[in-house]
Amino acid sequence: MTTSPRSDGPFVMGIDFGTESCRVAIFDIAGTPVTFAATPYRTHHPRSGWAEQSPHDWWEALSASTAQCLTASGLQPEQIAGISYDATTMTVVAMDASGRELRPAIMWMDVRAVAQAKRAEASASVARRYNGDGTGPASPEWYPFKAAWLRENEPDTYRATKYLIDAPDWINYRLTGEWTVNINSAAHRMYYDRDEGGWPEDFYADVGAGDVFEKLPERVLDLGTPVAGLTAGAARDLGLVPGTPVAQGGADAWAGQIGLNVLQPGRMALITGSSHVLSGQSDKALSGRGFFGAYTDGVLPGQYTVEGGQVSTGSVLKWFKDNFAKDVTAAAEAAGRNPYDVLNERSRHLPPGSEGLIVNEYFQGNRTPYTDGQARGIIWGLSLHHGPEHLYRAIQEGVCYGTEHILRSMRTAGLQLEEMVACGGATNSADWMQMHADVTGVPIAITQVGDAAVLGSCILAAAGAGLFDSVQAAADAMVHRTDVVEPDRDRHEEYAYFVDAYIDSYPQLREKIHQVQAHISD
Repeated sequence: MTTSPRSDGPFVMGIDFGTESCRVAIFDIAGTPVTFAATPYRTHHPRSGWAEQSPHDWWEALSASTAQCLTASGLQPEQIAGISYDATTMTVVAMDASGRELRPAIMWMDVRAVAQAKRAEASASVARRYNGDGTGPASPEWYPFKAAWLRENEPDTYRATKYLIDAPDWINYRLTGEWTVNINSAAHRMYYDRDEGGWPEDFYADVGAGDVFEKLPERVLDLGTPVAGLTAGAARDLGLVPGTPVAQGGADAWAGQIGLNVLQPGRMALITGSSHVLSGQSDKALSGRGFFGAYTDGVLPGQYTVEGGQVSTGSVLKWFKDNFAKDVTAAAEAAGRNPYDVLNERSRHLPPGSEGLIVNEYFQGNRTPYTDGQARGIIWGLSLHHGPEHLYRAIQEGVCYGTEHILRSMRTAGLQLEEMVACGGATNSADWMQMHADVTGVPIAITQVGDAAVLGSCILAAAGAGLFDSVQAAADAMVHRTDVVEPDRDRHEEYAYFVDAYIDSYPQLREKIHQVQAHISD
C-alpha cells in the first residue's frame, strides 16, 4: 500500500511484529496511511507443540520493511516525528547482560509449559481471577509458565539470563537501549495487577518461577509513554534519525483495539481473521467464568480490559472452501470473483438456523469460554435435505454463536456492551458482519483502516511524541468510521433458540471428545 502524502506532516511510524512477518507503516496524524511494507520470517517447530523464532530474523525484517517504507513514501527520515510498535505476546526472549539473545524466542503459540500451567490450579493467589474468576484453567502460553519451564529444563540458560522479557519489550530495548516492561503484556499475560500491588509473587512461587523477578526490568510503563530517543545504532540499521522519539508499545491484539478506538467502557473490539479476538473496556474490575480478565490498566490507566477469543473462525470457512467447494472456487477465480462472495450468494436465502443444521467451530480447540485444547468441532442436525450451502452458512452462524457465547459470559459478570468495532477478514463480507450483529444483537462499527494493529502503534507513536495530549485524543483524530451494521431485532430473536442449542451441545459431548482425542494420541 502506497499513497502520496496528503499533508506536510507530521508523520509517525508504526511497527507490527506479527506471527509471520514484520509490518511497518507510516501515517500522518489525521490517520491517513502513507505507505506500508511487510517482510516475512520463519517459525521453527523443534518438537510437537513447540514454536520458536530468531530475534535476529526479526531485526533483519524490521530493517528491510523500514527501508521499503521510506523509499515508497518519498519521505525523508527527519520527517518521522515518532515511533511505536507492537508484537505477539507471550513470545519470551532470554537475554544476557550485554543485550544478546541466549536462545531462540519461545513463541506465543508454544505450549511446552503444560505441566507448569497445571500447577496454577492449586494456587490460592488472587491472581487466579484473571483465568475465569479463579475457576478456569491457565494457558501454557502465558509468561510465568514459560519462565518456569526454562528454569527447570534449561537451567544453564536460565542462570545466564539477565532479562527474560516479552517480545514488545525486546523491540523497545533494541530501539532505545532502555529496559522496560509494558503494562499491556504485564497485566494481560503476566498477572501483574496494580490494584493488588503489582507482581503476584505468591502465584509465581506456586508455579515454579518465584525468582524470575530478578530477571524483569523494574519499570512498568503505560502504553504511549515516551521511553527515549532512537539509539544511534538502531537509527543506522533502520535508516532513521538518532533521537527520534519512541513511545512504549505493547501486544498486537491490543494495538488493534487502540487502532479501532475501543478505549471507553461499553465498546468491544472484534478482531477477525483465522481466529476471533474480543477485547473491551470496563470501568470496574470484572471477572467470571468464560473470559479472561479484567486486566488492570492494561490498555489505558484507570480502566479494566476483558478478553475472549475463538481459536478457529475464518479458518473453518477456509477449510470448507478448500475441501468442499473446489468447483465453486475454480469457477469464481476463473471469473475473477471471490469464492466467498459466491458462497454467500448461494446461502443467503437460508433462514436463521440453516434449517436445523448447527456447527460448533472448535476445530482447533477452545480458548474461551472453556479454555479447552482438546475440544473439537461438532456438526449436527444433518439430513438428506441439506446441501453445501447449508453447511457453509451453518459454519458462519456457528462462529457467530461462539462470539455470542463469550459475550453472554461477560454480560453475566456485569459488562455493559453498547457496540462492537470490527476489523480483519470478516469485514469483507457484508453478509457475515450482518449475521454477527443479528446473532449478538449488538451494532457493529467498521473503520476506514482495516490494519488496526499497525494504526494502533502509530496512534501510540503520535501520543508519545507529544503530537496529542493523550492516547485517546490521538485515536479520536486518527480513527475514522465508515459504516455501522445495525442488528435486525426479529432475526436476533429467531437466533436466540439456535444459540441456546449451540451452547448446550458441547458440554454433553465433551467427555467423549476428550476420550477420542486421548485414544488417537496414544
